[in-house]
Amino acid sequence: MAGEEEVQVVESSFVTPAADTPSRALPLSPFDLMLANRGYTPLVHFYRRPETACDDFFDVTRLKTALGKALVPFYPLAGRLRAGADSRLQIDCNGKGMLFLVAQSRLTMDDFNDFKPSSKQRRLFVPHVDNSDGLLWAAQVTFLKCGGVVLGSATHHAAMDGSVVFHFFRTWSAFSRDGDRAMVNLPCHDRTRLCARDPSVVHPEALAVFSPNINLPPQPGHVVNEVVVFTLSKDQLSTLKRISGGDAVSTFSAVSAHLWQCMCLARMLPPDATTQLMFSANIRRIMRPPLPDGYFGNAIINLSVTDKVRDISSCELTYIVRRIRDTHSRVNNELVHSAIDYLELTKRDDERPAAGNLPVTNIRVVSWLGMPSYDADFSWGRPLAMFRAEPNRGGFVHLIDSAEGDGSVRIIMSIEVAILSEFKRLLYAKFNNMLYSKF
Repeated sequence: MAGEEEVQVVESSFVTPAADTPSRALPLSPFDLMLANRGYTPLVHFYRRPETACDDFFDVTRLKTALGKALVPFYPLAGRLRAGADSRLQIDCNGKGMLFLVAQSRLTMDDFNDFKPSSKQRRLFVPHVDNSDGLLWAAQVTFLKCGGVVLGSATHHAAMDGSVVFHFFRTWSAFSRDGDRAMVNLPCHDRTRLCARDPSVVHPEALAVFSPNINLPPQPGHVVNEVVVFTLSKDQLSTLKRISGGDAVSTFSAVSAHLWQCMCLARMLPPDATTQLMFSANIRRIMRPPLPDGYFGNAIINLSVTDKVRDISSCELTYIVRRIRDTHSRVNNELVHSAIDYLELTKRDDERPAAGNLPVTNIRVVSWLGMPSYDADFSWGRPLAMFRAEPNRGGFVHLIDSAEGDGSVRIIMSIEVAILSEFKRLLYAKFNNMLYSKF
């Protein structure tokens, strides 16, 4: 890939809701505010032009018309992030619209055959949005020389989590594909259920599970990371789940346990050191009563499991999976409310997180498994690939289902070059009847 000069923006506009929408201030919950300083999540969808495609392939007018219709139920995305009278961030639902860019490129789909994140992809295909503008969502449609299309988007994390992002893409693409006949599930904008209690009460055991802070110390200058993509096939996942406790074990638990163990071994961490696995849980069905279907906002809680390196490195995967499942099982309605109250009591107006990486003893797994990641069919077929456009921080791992729908899982991570070869060996050793040493 050469440079930004190979992508030229030829059109810039704001798309507003196709009908009148409520004009009001939508407060942010403590979970929203916790993520407000993360800025924008950049995503890219790659679409190959079908051989039988008509001249209307990714017709811009059609896309913008559908977007305007989608913004009627998703009207907060047409607003702006603003500070209220109490200086607390909120969404000003003013209907000003979403930024929509159209670009042309001399690049082709073959330039991205590995489909992995890179800083260049974000610069080339994702709209450049300044936090101070208060925009909540922006899109860029880039037409490639080969006829393919890259759809890049930037979503402010204060507005919504991954579940809502994919809900919005499904809605937008449904209106593009089916017009007014589109069957869509409406979002719910009532955030009162995630407000702090008065008075706030934090259960004494909450912080043993809830992990509100992520430590990102600067990485030593001599450490070089590389973004890599590993794939575990359906058969390999079946094998992994079998040795992790059987079919009842979730794919997330089995893969996370395996990655945690491989990382401890590849990094040759001191046996007596403490290591931590961090992950998120969707609270929509955990709360009592459950949150309404289509809840619009951030409804995830950060959890952590801590153990000695010796145990994670030497124990069977069944032990690690049990630790993960036990942690998740402790998340109930009271713990969620304790987490909300804790965030309310400790709220800070932080800047964006430092540009560091996780400590070498820690790993964070972000799962998009089971989400409708590839359902954005605008009438010209599902995306060939979809992923976060920028590289992960060191120690972060993203899990996503394969676009082929063959039951495989893609593991996208940023890892130290010095341990990459050993980590890869460990990752696949269980499937190659190979033995590897433990402490």
